[in-house]
Amino acid sequence: MDREGMLDVIRHAYAARGKGDVNGLVAAFHPEGQFNLVGDNSALHLTGSVRGHEPLLAAFTQFIAHFDFQQREIVTEVVEGNHAAVRSRLVIRHVPTGKVFNTEVLDLFRFQDGKIIELIEYADTALVKAVIS
Repeated sequence: MDREGMLDVIRHAYAARGKGDVNGLVAAFHPEGQFNLVGDNSALHLTGSVRGHEPLLAAFTQFIAHFDFQQREIVTEVVEGNHAAVRSRLVIRHVPTGKVFNTEVLDLFRFQDGKIIELIEYADTALVKAVIS
């Protein structure tokens, strides 16, 4: 898969996430795809790792129900081999409280067979915890 192909998959996944389209988001992942939100699970229960379409569907459904991604600005895209790194600035609304906040995330992707086989996301989990508390 070439650079533009990987970035196209990422952009489609981001667009699905922004629209709240959990099925479209999961479709970007390989059947054995893994998502890992890096952070201290004792501080924020949303952190951790899931693998496979059904667990991804459950996790992303929960994320989308609680966090509305209102705006994404891609700051940096780097692709090398079957890996990509994307830094984004986000405007997010916490759905249960209506609180809106700005943050940045770093997504590290690995691709296999034209799909995301691994996504490791680095986010400000302390900020997220403060917003939802």
